[in-house]
Amino acid sequence: MDWKENHKTMHKYEIIIYWSTEDGVFVAEVPELPGCMAHGASHEAVLRNVNDALRVWLDTAKEFGDPIPEPKGQRLMLA
Repeated sequence: MDWKENHKTMHKYEIIIYWSTEDGVFVAEVPELPGCMAHGASHEAVLRNVNDALRVWLDTAKEFGDPIPEPKGQRLMLA
């Protein structure tokens, strides 16, 4: 997939990635979409997985007529 195709499918929601010592994996959360998260063995894997989870979250919300929040376009949390 080239950059333009990838850019069209990218979502503009904040994604937070962190290492979970307890689970031994990277975890990614999308704070603007409640419950939207994924895990993976590497940054690349967790990013692929969370993008899949994000698409499923949005598709499910559309299917059931649930509201879909607009991306805020700014950092939501500071550590």
